[in-house]
Amino acid sequence: MKKNKIAFVTLGCKLNYAETSTYEREFIKYGLQPVDWTEDADIFLVNTCTVTEHSDKKCRNIIRKLHRLRPSADIVVTGCYAQMKKEEISRIEGVSRVFGAEEKSMVVPSVMAGLAEAGNLDVPDICAGTSALAEAARQTFFPAYSTGERTRSFLKVQDGCDYFCAYCTVPYARGRSRNLPVADIVRQAEEIAAAGVKEIVLTGVNTGDFGKSTGESFAELLKALDKVNGIERYRISSVEPNLLTEEIVDWIASGTRFLPHFHIPLQSGSDTVLHEMGRRYDTAAFEAKIDCIRRKLEKPGSLKVFFGIDVIAGFPGETDSLFQETYSFLKERIRPAFIHVFPYSRRAGTRAAARRDQVQDSVKTERVRLLEELSAGLHQEFVDSHRGMKAHVLFESSEKDGMMAGYTENYIRVERPFEASLTGKIAEVTL
Repeated sequence: MKKNKIAFVTLGCKLNYAETSTYEREFIKYGLQPVDWTEDADIFLVNTCTVTEHSDKKCRNIIRKLHRLRPSADIVVTGCYAQMKKEEISRIEGVSRVFGAEEKSMVVPSVMAGLAEAGNLDVPDICAGTSALAEAARQTFFPAYSTGERTRSFLKVQDGCDYFCAYCTVPYARGRSRNLPVADIVRQAEEIAAAGVKEIVLTGVNTGDFGKSTGESFAELLKALDKVNGIERYRISSVEPNLLTEEIVDWIASGTRFLPHFHIPLQSGSDTVLHEMGRRYDTAAFEAKIDCIRRKLEKPGSLKVFFGIDVIAGFPGETDSLFQETYSFLKERIRPAFIHVFPYSRRAGTRAAARRDQVQDSVKTERVRLLEELSAGLHQEFVDSHRGMKAHVLFESSEKDGMMAGYTENYIRVERPFEASLTGKIAEVTL
C-alpha cells in the first residue's frame, strides 16, 4: 500500500505557521509523508487567514489552484477564514473538510480516521483508540510550535482576544483569550531546546494577555521560560502596550535571555482615531511605554531596542489631518525601527464596517505608500546607527550565492560568507 502524501499551505501570521508545523509533526507521527505543494499530494492542508478582504480572496484562489493542480486530492481547510466562512469554503470544488479555529484539534484525528475508514493507511488501525488523538480532540487550546529550522522556533503561548476593537474580526475567528498552564508551555520549550534550537519567538493573538484561563501572569511565564536550559534567546511578538508592564521591562533589563526586540501594535497615532477604534491607550501612554523601555534597556554604547509597530491606514473617519497626526507621531516622537502598515479593510460584523465615513481606496493606498516610505527611512537610520558596534548574530543554515545570514539581538540582518561551522550558532561580529 502506498504511503499517503500530504502538502501544507500556510497563510497569514506566525501563529498559523507554528500551528501548521505542529500538524506536520503529527501527520508524520501517524505515517503520512510531507511533500511540497507542487508535488503529487493526496491531501492538501490549507491553514487560512481572514485579517483582511485580500486575505480571504487569496485563500479562495489558492484552494482553487490546488484543486486544478491535483483534482483527485482531498483539500482540508482550517484557520481563521474557515472559522468565519465555513459554508462558503465547503462549496469550493475540491474541498473535503473544513475545520474552524475552534476545531483545530480535530484536524489530525478526523483526517486519519477518514484514511483508516477508506483503507488508505499502511496500518489501517493506526488511529484507532490512540490516547494522543483522543486527547487532541478534547482540547480547546491547540498547542503549537514550529520546527524545521535549526535556529529559531515560534512558540504559541496564547490564543484568542477579548478586546473586540472596532475594525477587527479576530475575536470572532480565534475566540476568547486563553492559554495552557505555564508548566505545559515550559515543557514545549524544553522539547524545542532538545532539538538544538537556540531561539524562541513567543507568539499569540494577544501574547501579553497570557494567563486569562489559568490564573497565571505573563511575567510568570517569561520568568519560567528564562530558566529552560538550551534556549539562549527569546523574542516577544505582538504584545499590547498596556500589557507590557514596567515590572516586565525591569525584569528583562536586569539581565535575562529576552532580547531588545518588541512587536507592539499602535494602529494609529491620533487620539481621536484610537478612541474610535476602541483601543485601550492613547498616544501619551504609548509614547511613555516606548520611552520607558528605551530608558531601561538602552545603555551608553549598547544596542538600541528594535520596535516593530503595527499601523492601520484609512480607518473610517481618518481625515488628512488625523492621518498627519499619525505620520508625525511616528516620525517625530516614536521613530520605530520598522512600521508594519495595513490599509484598513472593511470586515462584516465589525462596528467600523457600518460607518458611512469610509476612506476611499485611493487615499488608503497613498497613505500606505507614505508610511512604508517612512518605515524604510527609519529602518535604514536604525541600521546605520549601529555601524562599528559589536553584536551577537545567530546564523541560519541556508546558503545563497555563497553567503549566510542571521540576526543580531535587536533584529538587524547580517550577511557574511557562508561557513558551515557557524550554522545555528551565535557569533560576535562587528557590524
